Amino acid sequence: MTDSPYEHHAYDVLIIGAGGAGLRAAIEAKQRGLTVGIITKSLLGKAHTVMAEGGIAAAMGNVSEEDNWMVHFRDTMRGGKYLNNNRMAELHAKESPDRVWELEQWGALFDRTKDGKILQRDFGGHRYARLAHVGDRTGLELIRTLQQKVVSMDTDVFMECKVLKLVHDDAGRIAGCVAYWRATGEFVTFEAKSVIIATGGVGKSWKFTSNSWEGTGDGHAMALWAGAKLIDMECIQFHPTGMVWPVSVRGLLVTEGVRGDGGVLRNAEGQRFMFNYVPEMFRAETAETEEEGDKWYDDHTAGRRPPELLPRDEVARAINTEVKAGRGSPHGGVYLDIASRRTPEYIRRRLPSMYHQFMELAGVDITREAMEIGPTCHYIMGGVQVVADSAATAVPGLFAAGEAAGGLHGANRLGGNSLSDLVVFGRRAGMGAAEYIEAGDVATSFDMEEAETAVKEALAPFERADGENPYTIQHDLQEMMQSLVGIIRTGPELEEAKGKLDEFIERVKNISVKGGRAYNPGWNLATDLPSMLTVSRSTALAASLRKESRGGHTREDFPNPDPEFAKFNFALSCDGGDWDSPITAAESPLLPMPDELKALLEEAH
Repeated sequence: MTDSPYEHHAYDVLIIGAGGAGLRAAIEAKQRGLTVGIITKSLLGKAHTVMAEGGIAAAMGNVSEEDNWMVHFRDTMRGGKYLNNNRMAELHAKESPDRVWELEQWGALFDRTKDGKILQRDFGGHRYARLAHVGDRTGLELIRTLQQKVVSMDTDVFMECKVLKLVHDDAGRIAGCVAYWRATGEFVTFEAKSVIIATGGVGKSWKFTSNSWEGTGDGHAMALWAGAKLIDMECIQFHPTGMVWPVSVRGLLVTEGVRGDGGVLRNAEGQRFMFNYVPEMFRAETAETEEEGDKWYDDHTAGRRPPELLPRDEVARAINTEVKAGRGSPHGGVYLDIASRRTPEYIRRRLPSMYHQFMELAGVDITREAMEIGPTCHYIMGGVQVVADSAATAVPGLFAAGEAAGGLHGANRLGGNSLSDLVVFGRRAGMGAAEYIEAGDVATSFDMEEAETAVKEALAPFERADGENPYTIQHDLQEMMQSLVGIIRTGPELEEAKGKLDEFIERVKNISVKGGRAYNPGWNLATDLPSMLTVSRSTALAASLRKESRGGHTREDFPNPDPEFAKFNFALSCDGGDWDSPITAAESPLLPMPDELKALLEEAH
């Protein structure tokens, strides 16, 4: 074991992040006889996975017998505007049902059909009712189930522990990381034969977001600094339905399950406006009248789907257009109405969390009145570039899964695919890490000098007497990203954003923090800001280069997709390995698609 001046731990597999992907990876590694440590910035059970409320997508065919993995694959590729890693989409579609049944075997209590099968609901972009669910608390049930399994396997979990940087060995392989305890400010080092990044998203760089305080892009940034590549960072999903009022809860997620269970979108004039925004590629299967669309909810094989169930990028853009045209609600959103379409008993049974959320936070009874909603920064399709089968990155010993990994979702994620992504590729990351260790070419040393440099950088804000307040920098960064790198982008605004982000580098270098290291939220934020700035710079750079509109990336100056941009991802690298180093981009050709998968997409057309 390395001689470290700090508290030190050593494992075969170290997992950073305790959401669905991290926990499923831990289970897989433990089942293979390896020692496993899990680090979580928050508390076990508090991961952002719980915010995935509507369901987990898997082609089980319990409600729609016509469903199968091939249709799920087609839906995922089409929803991602074909920017997806097709091998990841194939594995995900094939393996999701087994992962759901596995969760059930481990104790997950899914809602049931009348004949006792796992019930599945409709969601945007899915051809059939495909989302297994537990009311509107599916993510919570998934975390509860995986957490119980992990605890039963006697796995070490380090809670309220903030990782600062990954550490290499002298050959460039990943050897562990350096971190500190949020409660005490004391530093700790972790040595490992392999590390899995499962840190979730980046939403806290935007002003209005459904993400909780943890979503600062730590894993994306650390992987980039360590030598991995990031792809599709321009593709940010603005979930179409977040709360817009009161201001204190603006951005809080309103599950897509409301629309899946019959909720419709109306503007201030009472019009169901989504009929005006159906793209050509979805027109054949989308209803043209309210009567036709409503048949879907009565019989999932009759009629065509209502336009409220288009993919999230389409719905978010439509809402944004209505608001800009002056047809928005009083607080800058539109109305989501399920009260006029379902009984109070049905709503309280199917959407208990939404009922309580609006009643307690907004004083709105959703069984009697419509909800005010608008787009909120929710998810990043971009992430660490990985090999589909093993979840391996470009850096030996480093793996990534879940929202921190890119590729599966392409330019836009379908609702419900996030939870199945976690368990499918969490498992594969655990497998990949185990196979990497078994091959034997693992780290042989731990670069303590690299760890000490990270410690010194973390402590620097205490040494500045007259620097900037980290909260001021965070506020300004969020305002700027919301304004210039938001749901609709332009070339001049993106160039302005890139210039401002360069200025933020100098501001972050001048942060000053008062007090001691123990229980110091200002210092905690100061150590988050380099990650937030790195993912913001990555997003602005990639968005400026993608001169088209595709999925979660919309350019007002290039409003249409360009076939030339459908041939590659933008892969980003960090040339110096530090948070303030230059970030560069290169075209990374899409994975060639096998003929049998091409045939599936041609059949869909």
